[in-house]
Amino acid sequence: MRGYILALDLGTTGNKALAFDKEGNVVASAYLEFTQIFPKEGWVEHSPAEIWETTKKVMSTVIEKVRAENIISIGITNQRETTIIWDKETGKPLYNAIVWQCRRTEGICKQFSEHKTLIKEKTGLFLDPYFSATKIKWLIDNIENVKSAVKDKKALFGTVDSWILYNLTGGKVHATDVTNASRTMLFNIKSLKYDNELLELFNIEEDILPKVYPSDHLFGYTDRSIFGKEIPISGIIGDQQASLFAHGGWRDGLVKNTYGTGLFMMTSTKAKVYKSENLISTVSWQFGDSVEYALEGSIFVGGSLIQWLRDGLKIIESADEVEELARNVTSSDNVFFIPALTGLGAPYWDPSARGLIIGITRGTKREHIVRAALEGIALQTKDVFEEFKKATQNTLDFKKLAVDGGASRNKFLMEFQADILGIEIEKPQVTESTSLGAAAVAGISTGFWSKDDILSIRKIERKYEPKMNEHERKEIYNRWLNALKRSLQWS
Repeated sequence: MRGYILALDLGTTGNKALAFDKEGNVVASAYLEFTQIFPKEGWVEHSPAEIWETTKKVMSTVIEKVRAENIISIGITNQRETTIIWDKETGKPLYNAIVWQCRRTEGICKQFSEHKTLIKEKTGLFLDPYFSATKIKWLIDNIENVKSAVKDKKALFGTVDSWILYNLTGGKVHATDVTNASRTMLFNIKSLKYDNELLELFNIEEDILPKVYPSDHLFGYTDRSIFGKEIPISGIIGDQQASLFAHGGWRDGLVKNTYGTGLFMMTSTKAKVYKSENLISTVSWQFGDSVEYALEGSIFVGGSLIQWLRDGLKIIESADEVEELARNVTSSDNVFFIPALTGLGAPYWDPSARGLIIGITRGTKREHIVRAALEGIALQTKDVFEEFKKATQNTLDFKKLAVDGGASRNKFLMEFQADILGIEIEKPQVTESTSLGAAAVAGISTGFWSKDDILSIRKIERKYEPKMNEHERKEIYNRWLNALKRSLQWS
């Protein structure tokens, strides 16, 4: 089968469309940013109309290059928890999208704090503004036209995938996949259904929620009026799950880490749901009747630490300098950098933690601080990696870390990461792992590819093997933990 798979990568700052050929090459791509809206401190919104318009434009650009008749199917991946409610009769949004980063519902979370154990047990998630349920409740409670539309049975809720699917199909399909449903905090990840007890708890009617299907489902077809042809939409998967899938995350012993603004670690636990107080349990994907689960740990500050060295501390002029500066010294000279610039995420979940540089002497140079910053990124990853082992009680043998994201290009960081974890690191040539994951799900769904094909087209640019001995690894990590304790509960 020849032709192309079109991947839609619906991100937090912009939307991207890419056409992949049979060999996994990107033959056409387009990207457009959209507006970030900050109505109040801690609030983040997007315009649903602008999300749709930019999606149409990037798709049109790619389709113009490869022609609609050559597209086998479309796969969608997206920022997961962002919440949109629209009128099902007019198709118009009733309020701006409330973005996953938005913290406006902290008060609602406090109101429901006595139910956090129940929520974790059913959904695998923490009671946190991050997820969709409290955003939905806020919209119903605070926005009059949302409240009225819900009362009149005219409202529809969706994460970004559902919103775009609805528009692509001309309003014919209101659906999502299990990976996105599992981020709503209303979905029972064991029964794979919306949970009546949680719906009642948050006072949310199930009829506003999208129907849930496996990730490889044929969700519908694009409306002929948009691109002149009905194109099948045969895969939807959340962004971090898409990245894991692109790395062949079904392989035994594989962990993936995305080195973006933050760090996003995930590992498939196959058919078993592991409980963890400090990690998210979630659905990794579902193909047909076969469902796999994952453990996930999100770290707030990753590559953004390098930006802060440049823009905040001003000890570098560009991010490209950091690798050379780190190599100009033989060690960080016992300087440790805790990157808690916005608190600490997994596995500590301490919003009051603050950044810390400790171990400074009169002999400390900027090279030591830069090196300690890179090591701090890798040591945070080690924290979550150790939590993975603890949560699975060492029943899973983690042998390999697959990496993507901008900071994964830093060879020093990857070398130190392999050393401190004591496992091999695998960096693919294709950096568009999230997009490839969306394409892979749609491609497998339509018979364009098999799982083995995904591994064969995923060419490895470089592997990093650990060289540090176990004694040195333990000594560095113990000193890191000692430093990190001093940053906790600071504010």
